[in-house]
Amino acid sequence: MTIGAVGPPGQRVFYFQVRQGNQVVSLKLEKQQVLLLAGGLSEVLADLAAPSRTPDEGELRLEEPVEAEWSVGAMQLGYDSDADRIVLVAREFRRDAGEEDEEAVPGPDGGQMRVMLTREQAAGVVEHGKRLLSRGRPPCPLCGYPLEEDHSCPKTNGHRAPAL
Repeated sequence: MTIGAVGPPGQRVFYFQVRQGNQVVSLKLEKQQVLLLAGGLSEVLADLAAPSRTPDEGELRLEEPVEAEWSVGAMQLGYDSDADRIVLVAREFRRDAGEEDEEAVPGPDGGQMRVMLTREQAAGVVEHGKRLLSRGRPPCPLCGYPLEEDHSCPKTNGHRAPAL
């Protein structure tokens, strides 16, 4: 299992990718979901014995071509002590007919993926996720939104841009 992004900072599309045998499945994530997934896995790992090794950067690259099966709406993490595996359940983001975009929530009839991770895989995803997120646009020191050439910081109330 890995996470990754395609595209330049500010236009990246984030993915969650798993492999079983010859089958590779990619799901689309939001940047915030990558942050939450890495944080959640860190919390689960904090209660477990340290992994013996973590995958290197090369092992955590997305496999091309990357085509999302669906967008992830909700994720749940757990730990199966009998199998010594971290369990990740991802549910598809679906809109009910007639719903406005702002009101959309994960639907009950969407896709679902259940992944069992070793401690080593989870630790690799955490470290890779941190590196991935650090490669994005730097945050504005005032509001925390990504800095862009035309950044209009809400903390300045329409006045001059923050001095960096």
